[in-house]
Amino acid sequence: MRQTSPTLRTNEKTVALRSQGLPSVFLRGLAMGAADIVPGVSGGTIAFISGIYFRLLAAVNAVPKALLTDLIRGRVAVFWQVCDGSFLMTLLGGIVFSIATLASAISYLLTTFPILLWSFFFGLILASVWHVGREVRQYHWRLVLPLLAGIAFAWWITSLPAMAAEPSVPMFLFAGAIAICAMILPGISGSFILVIMGMYVPVLSAIKGFDVGLLLLFVGGCVVGLFSIARVITWAFDRFHDTVLALLIGFMLGALNKVWPWKETLSWRINSAGEQVPVHEVSISPAFYANLNGLDPLVFQALLMAVAGILLVLVVEWLGLRFGGCKRS
Repeated sequence: MRQTSPTLRTNEKTVALRSQGLPSVFLRGLAMGAADIVPGVSGGTIAFISGIYFRLLAAVNAVPKALLTDLIRGRVAVFWQVCDGSFLMTLLGGIVFSIATLASAISYLLTTFPILLWSFFFGLILASVWHVGREVRQYHWRLVLPLLAGIAFAWWITSLPAMAAEPSVPMFLFAGAIAICAMILPGISGSFILVIMGMYVPVLSAIKGFDVGLLLLFVGGCVVGLFSIARVITWAFDRFHDTVLALLIGFMLGALNKVWPWKETLSWRINSAGEQVPVHEVSISPAFYANLNGLDPLVFQALLMAVAGILLVLVVEWLGLRFGGCKRS
């Protein structure tokens, strides 16, 4: 049987990675941006289930070296090709457009229909756990430890009360760096990290008000964090593929605590706009929610929305496979 050379296999893989149409990449960016707005949902999860996660990591990892070896020498076309520039800019355009247009709508839905929206995201994450679990190459009892560690860490993070941070210049930079590290990891919500840091409302307000100065600071922090974490994640996947996946599955299972639709608020605070916002919430049963608030827990409607979230993941996965999604072998 004729053997395929490593060089040929590498070239074929590169062509496959870059064969995706830009419209489909833009749609993935829209989905990632919408997910990143919501505390508890990760844009990295959307990238993973839509088949572009490793292409994104590869493109981001290529940028620093290409800046020094190609762009600084005026080889713009080579730099663009090495960094998969069309893919990166199209994906970024979808993310930015989604955040800019959906920020107000998501905030409104979270306030007006919290049970239904959180139920939808609960189903989305639950189905994502199943999807990521299929990527494990060999199941082994040793994977239980990183799985439990991921669950415990994410559950602990989502149980922390939100802080009231001062939205200063250093905080916007720091918040961007930390949030993007979380956003690129499937199962870890960057927006929820912002909630914990007390920076979610200031960042969302800057987006709504198009405060260019603050947004540039936040984006600057994101760039620094992204180039740092992408290389670490790639290194970890190359050496500990199944262990990393088990940890990420644990993150997603633990994050279900945040998106559980029925909550009891233990403490409140007044934000800069004079509005009362929850600081510390705990998950409760639908029956306890009804007794506590005297409101219909909307269990049937919540189940329908959870099913809708599950179906959306299946559709996104199908589209990722149908239109050239790339997965690491």
